[in-house]
Amino acid sequence: MADPEPYDVVVIGSGEGGKYLAWHMAQAGQRTAVVERRWIGGSCPNINCLPSKNEIWSAGMARIVARAGEFGIITGPVSVDMAKVLQRKRDMVDGLIAFHLERYAASGAELIMGSARIVAPKTVEVSLSDGGARLLVAGKLFLNLGTHASIPPVPGLAEAEPLTNIEALELDWVPEHLIVLGGGYVGLEFAHAYRRFGSRVTIVEHGPRLAGREDADLSDEVQSILEAEGVDVLLSTEIEQIEGRSSERIRAQIRTPDGQRTIDGTDILVAAGRTPNTRGIGLEENGVELTGRGYVQVNERLETTAPDTWAIGECAGSPQFTHVSFDDFRVIRDNLAGGHRTTLACLVPYCMFIDPPLARVGMSEREASDKGVSVRVAKLPMRAILRTRTTSDNAGFMKALVGDDDRIVGFAMIGSDAGEVMAVVQTAMIGSLPYAALRDAILTHPTMAEGLNALFANIPSR
Repeated sequence: MADPEPYDVVVIGSGEGGKYLAWHMAQAGQRTAVVERRWIGGSCPNINCLPSKNEIWSAGMARIVARAGEFGIITGPVSVDMAKVLQRKRDMVDGLIAFHLERYAASGAELIMGSARIVAPKTVEVSLSDGGARLLVAGKLFLNLGTHASIPPVPGLAEAEPLTNIEALELDWVPEHLIVLGGGYVGLEFAHAYRRFGSRVTIVEHGPRLAGREDADLSDEVQSILEAEGVDVLLSTEIEQIEGRSSERIRAQIRTPDGQRTIDGTDILVAAGRTPNTRGIGLEENGVELTGRGYVQVNERLETTAPDTWAIGECAGSPQFTHVSFDDFRVIRDNLAGGHRTTLACLVPYCMFIDPPLARVGMSEREASDKGVSVRVAKLPMRAILRTRTTSDNAGFMKALVGDDDRIVGFAMIGSDAGEVMAVVQTAMIGSLPYAALRDAILTHPTMAEGLNALFANIPSR
């Protein structure tokens, strides 16, 4: 075994929260090491958030060109060159990796490429990617382990070598018929993008609705948007068996509410949830306990059951968004500096980047009902906002929930610029402003945010 090397801070995993913590601690004079198995900077800049949005943007350009005639623009024959789509994405990723390496060099944090295993309390053995091993002994240990795509135990599915989010972002061809297993955010974003690239797409969702965490009106609108562009949606449907190999030929035996049937496709994408990367790395050697679902057990300060050991991001069961992992970093940073900050009662916004996108912050109607919170609800169709008359993009609606104290407790929107409009409402919620502040605000005309005036004017009286 290699000789022990003492470090003030060791971070396993270079995802969002972990890398920012490492850079911060190193700049504060702490001897800091980050052990990363593969993705410099974590999954977001390499295989998740940014690469997927890069290719989704390319798919959106294909849609714009296809609609050009509606706007009086005459085009010639149009086709999709997936090799160029892929190269554009790779160029972006290469730039992001270079940025991260620059940050490591500037901060003084040491990036060690290899696979980590905990062999004793706060002691990490690293099998280096280029051969050899190192033994790191940490004063403080941080677990930034992330998650990976779950493969359901469907007969023949694993043998079919299905696409996950990683492989779907490396295709240099347009699948003839893509079967998407899962109607959550990842599946819907890829389904919409590949439909716009030219694939026939079938979504198979075992639940009764797409985007099942949302209220029914939002789920129904998402389904309408996808079906309007030719995506086939099968709900309350189970895949019983898979035959063939993805990228060649796939035959899916499914059970629908109307009986059994077969879907013939060329590729299959699995987007059926995530599994934490917590097994097989020796967490028990450090006294780190897991939850029943395999996530690291933490308290509201992200402290684990082991001394001087914290967990960050998805492996800690935090909501699976990059911006939440970054906030986990801030929680730990501030507490280490003597503050008192927790993960409780955080207002977490999120977007689903279909087109138009879905954005939400705060409670849904269902969540308000489950918590016994009395709310008044207002909705506004996007076609009522004059900006959509200029763009011809009028699918979707805005929706607001207001409590008895006149404060906004929830907001959702499906429509152009939904994420940016949501940020306006989120700011009002953070400031505990009454809904009338947005109802009566002078908002620029013609913008999508202008619709907030009319939306909040529709809130029923108490």
